[in-house]
Amino acid sequence: MSGAKALLQPLGTRGITEISLASGQAALCNGSDAPRALDAAVHATDDILQILFEAGGSRHVDTLGARPSHWTARIEGVGVIDVTATMHGEFVQARFALRPAKDPTPLPGNGLKPLGAAGMRSRPTPIAFVAPQPPSRPTPIAFVAPQPPSRPTPIAVAKPAPPPPSRPLTTAKAPAPALGTSEFSFDFALDDSDPRPSPAPPPSAAAAPRPPPLRVPTPPPRAPVSRLPTPPPRAPVSRVPTPPPARLPLDTPFADLAPFAQSHAAAPTTADAFKELLLAARALHASDLHLVAGRPPAYRIAGELASRGAPIDAARLAELVLPRVPARLLASLQQDGSADFALEEPGAGRFRVNVSRQRTGLKAAFRLIPSAIPTLESLGLPEAIGLATHHHQGLIVITGPTGHGKTTTLAAIVDILNGETARHVITVEDPVELVHPRKKAMMSQREVGTHTRSFQSALKASLREDPDVIVVGELRDTETVRMALAASETGHLVLGTMNTPSAAKTIDRIIDLFPPGDQAQVRVTLAGGLRLVVGQRLLPSADRTQLVAAAELLPGSLALWNLIRDSRTFQIPSLQQRGKSLGIIRLDDSLAALVQSGRTSLEAALAIAEAPAELEARLAGDGRATPTPNARDSVADDDAHDRITAPPAPPRQGLFERAGALLGKRGG
Repeated sequence: MSGAKALLQPLGTRGITEISLASGQAALCNGSDAPRALDAAVHATDDILQILFEAGGSRHVDTLGARPSHWTARIEGVGVIDVTATMHGEFVQARFALRPAKDPTPLPGNGLKPLGAAGMRSRPTPIAFVAPQPPSRPTPIAFVAPQPPSRPTPIAVAKPAPPPPSRPLTTAKAPAPALGTSEFSFDFALDDSDPRPSPAPPPSAAAAPRPPPLRVPTPPPRAPVSRLPTPPPRAPVSRVPTPPPARLPLDTPFADLAPFAQSHAAAPTTADAFKELLLAARALHASDLHLVAGRPPAYRIAGELASRGAPIDAARLAELVLPRVPARLLASLQQDGSADFALEEPGAGRFRVNVSRQRTGLKAAFRLIPSAIPTLESLGLPEAIGLATHHHQGLIVITGPTGHGKTTTLAAIVDILNGETARHVITVEDPVELVHPRKKAMMSQREVGTHTRSFQSALKASLREDPDVIVVGELRDTETVRMALAASETGHLVLGTMNTPSAAKTIDRIIDLFPPGDQAQVRVTLAGGLRLVVGQRLLPSADRTQLVAAAELLPGSLALWNLIRDSRTFQIPSLQQRGKSLGIIRLDDSLAALVQSGRTSLEAALAIAEAPAELEARLAGDGRATPTPNARDSVADDDAHDRITAPPAPPRQGLFERAGALLGKRGG
């Protein structure tokens, strides 16, 4: 249960209609009773901002200020709420009010009509004209009782027939108002059981004939007239949104996605069909599954898409996908047109999912996540990558194009830390893909959007959580990279991924993210803190049934740090060509090893090689080819830096290589 849902769950219960939050204070609830504390928990500023983010405020949290921001959100299990928030420096205030239902409320069961225009409640039955008094109430003696025997009653006045019991003159009721007008009712003194005797008539009137008692004219009996038309009985109005039809039209507005997703969440046939698609992707050893409205399911097998099965229409795809979208992301799907989340499907495993809207309807991409965390050996990666975990501070970057296994390699490195060290490891991911079990280390996995607002806020908070290792899912912007570099300088080991084509270009990318005035300081920070850059590419195996990994390694060294500090990163490729003794592995060297071992084909290797002609010549046995990765393993060298930067023999190198070597030696 999310923090916002857990906090707002009491709305609508126990008379609570409003919940207020403030930085450093406990939550207050208002309703039928006086304001009171909801619980004893004290909410910090970051906690309140996270709750506002989950309550539909993704577009408002970053722009909060002194002027109140208002928006409306639907919380599953709570209803529609109105949110108001302000922010003064680090002090945040928020109010969550439950919106009343728009449907008219049925009349109360006691038969009372609604309040009139004057704010008084009208009485259901006219008293003066229709409802007779109970027989037990006698007529007042002062008006109908005969005189004592010593004072004979005048004979000239005939005794009228006993009229219906009436009230004293002061209690006469005004005529009933016309239908359709506002009614007013008054409270009269109707206590007929007053024990006080009526006053005796004055003596001067004893001999005079007494007129008949003055009475209020009583209209002839008539049928009771209802003052307001009585509405016909009706069933109570349900406040739950009416479920949509079984098929979702293509032009359905985003606002109707939530009830549609809820109404189809438990459909057994839909769940079985969805599970079959995921199991088919597992059986085919696919890396991704694509579901597009109007097209058959597409499976990415060994890097290529293959369509299988019948096309899925737009309505059917909505039934399959929408129930799996978390409620907190429906607003993002409505506003931005896409949503990213992790899905744990029972019996089918874990997936990273992206749901978006396109021309024909919905589109969903499912990245298959292995059930167990792989090792570097099972991935076919060099064991030297694992040696980087022995560092206690610095920066390790995994690079490569999108979809080439960077997250899996990062998880394998974290698994080494988890199993071999007793460190505190904090991961920040979007979303959490591979779940690390409890081993020797203490793992804290945080998901952007669920446990934290952004990578920047998570990195800032993690520095106060006594971490040893900080893992950033993606170094995607300037602020995230700035925080990662700062953490690597303050005694933490920072691991992250970047979408760059090679290890050499990764360093340029990190520096170019910053404005020119900050680049000199960034170079100094990288020159002292960069521990390892791993470039990774995936290519199809020789039988084209799976993917194999080719990796390039650029470990931190004095030669590399000098090139970074002196703004000579353009010489890094030259350093890679002659840096075998420093643990440097080029991508083309890794490709050559894969082709020679028969794990991949020459065509697949040439497609991603940095120097295809040189690689082809090496594999063909051309004498001009550079040595294989194992050719110089037995060469002992006590001064590796001088040997790398020294100019090679003229027959082996050209003019450009000699110039690069001389510049490298001068910089060292």
